[in-house]
This record gives sequence, C-alpha cells and structure tokens, in this order.
Amino acid sequence: MLGSDIGIDLGTASVLVYIKGKGVVLKEPSVVAIDRDTKKVKAIGEEARFMLGRTPGNIMAIRPLRQGVISDYDVTEKMMKYFIQKAGGKRFFRKPRISVCIPSAATEVEKRAVEEATYNAGAREVAIIEEPIAAAIGAGIDISKPCGNMIVDIGGGTSDVAVISLGGSVVNASVKVAGDDFDDAIIKYMRKKHSLLIGEMTAEEIKIKIGSAFKRPELVTLDVRGRNLLTGLPNTITVTSDETLEALELPCKQIVDSVHQVLEKTPPELAADIADRGIVLTGGGALLWGMEQLLEAKTGISTVTAENPMNCVAIGTGKFVEFLSNTTGFRE
Repeated sequence: MLGSDIGIDLGTASVLVYIKGKGVVLKEPSVVAIDRDTKKVKAIGEEARFMLGRTPGNIMAIRPLRQGVISDYDVTEKMMKYFIQKAGGKRFFRKPRISVCIPSAATEVEKRAVEEATYNAGAREVAIIEEPIAAAIGAGIDISKPCGNMIVDIGGGTSDVAVISLGGSVVNASVKVAGDDFDDAIIKYMRKKHSLLIGEMTAEEIKIKIGSAFKRPELVTLDVRGRNLLTGLPNTITVTSDETLEALELPCKQIVDSVHQVLEKTPPELAADIADRGIVLTGGGALLWGMEQLLEAKTGISTVTAENPMNCVAIGTGKFVEFLSNTTGFRE
C-alpha cells in the first residue's frame, strides 16, 4: 500500500474511511473515552460508544464533533490518527493523500481546523470537499454534466441540501438538524408523554426500529426500558410508530423547510431538471421510515433513496481523491 489515497467521512455520529481500490474499510462511531485525571484516551470508536452514559466519574465518553464540525480539536486529531492507522495506515510506506468532507455551510475557520487536524493525523496532502458533492458522487450521479441534481444528505449532526450542476453546488443550505436531533426529540417526547427517562442509545434504537417521518400503513410497536421519573424506578412501556411520528414532526419539518428554501432559490432551468430527475436522499437519516414519502408529499417531486445511503459520502469522498489524482490538485 504505497502511499494510498484515503477518503474520510468525518461525521458527527460515525467516521467512515474509504481506501482507493478497496472501498469503505472502516466504519466506527465518532466517540472517544478519556480519563478526566490524566487526560489519556481510554477507548475510541465502537468500544467507547458502549461507554456512553455508563462510565464512572473519572472517565468521560465524548463526541469530539458536534453538528458536523470539530468541537474538541486535540481529541479529533487523536481519533483521526487512530482510524487512519486502523484502516491500514501502519502498512503505508509513505503518508497517504487524504480527502475529508465537511458540511456545505462550514466557515473558513472550521475548514482550516479540519485541514490542520488531518495533516497532524498523518496526511501528505489534504483536500476538502463539501458533503452534498461527495454524497452525489457516492450515489453514482455524474455531477460534471450541465443539468440539475438535488441531493438531500441527512447525517448525524447536519442536513445538507444542494442543487449540483457542472461539478459544483449552485444553491445549497445546511441546517443543524439531523439524526442526533431525531434522538433528542424522542428523548424529550418520552420524558414529557410517559415520564420515562431514556438514554441516547435507547432513543437511537427506537428511531431505527419504529421511527417514522410519515404515517405507516400498519402500526408497529416496541417495548422500551427506562427510569420512571415519578417513582425513580426502572420501568418498561410499549411505544408505537404513531408516537414517534408525533415526536419527530418538528425536526422533519425543519428539513422539509430547508428543501423548500433551496428549491425557491434554484434557477428555473435547473428546477425543471429536478422535476424530471427527482430528489436523491443520502445519509443515515435517509433510512428513517417515510422520509421519501414525506418529501414527495410536501414538494410534489419524486424522491428516491441512494442505494447505500450511509456510505455515499465516504465513497464520494474517496472517489474525489481519485478524481484529484488525475488533475493538478494532488501531486503524485
């Protein structure tokens, strides 16, 4: 693996690593467990995720990325270095060229922080790519043609909506509402409606198994365990998919509103292309049941989910490295 090209989807919820010629080789939660006293890293990734909400006083499990951008620089750098090595970095004869994606609304300061962290994690050269463009490439769309393609990428911390033509973003919007906000909305709903306190992992399980953005033809239920806020004792209740529909109504509406805003600003020729070609959904949030139907109902435009929505951004970021290899952007 002589100085391989790497694409990294640096997500709020999980980090995916793509290696040229191999595809997505690593997918782990972007969680780091740190000892409060010594400031040493105890665990990274899947091992650290199981510690969320379960650690003793001297160990804290944190997410160094919030809403798509770095919130803890040093921890992010250590996490990236660990993932690069785990993905095959120990076998690199020289430093790899790395492409990293960021939300479309990220500031220059946020871009610079990602770039520096990637260099310090062991990159020879770094390229920054916007998430919607990476998602479009990963979904198999030819973005080089002069026709409009609309991408809605719902990640863990941000949702990016963009109209892409001729390899660039014509109109875009990034809202800080995504998968994590779905979890928070479920936690708040359970607390308010059932006086039941649940953790992040339980909320995520509810979202994955019975979460709904649109009314299901058949009611689905799930037994949920948590702590009763009135008695202080553990309790189990049955939650329905209709209740998750009610809980997720506001965050889903915010995503739909951002799609409307982008459509309103889209030039008429490109808007006509989108009406013909439809909207493409990517990201983990695209897997929420009924998201396709909700967007179709609210916009009147046919909506499809990409073949592998969770890996689209990582695949697109990796292919962007390959694209740059054929240009003057990256040097051999």
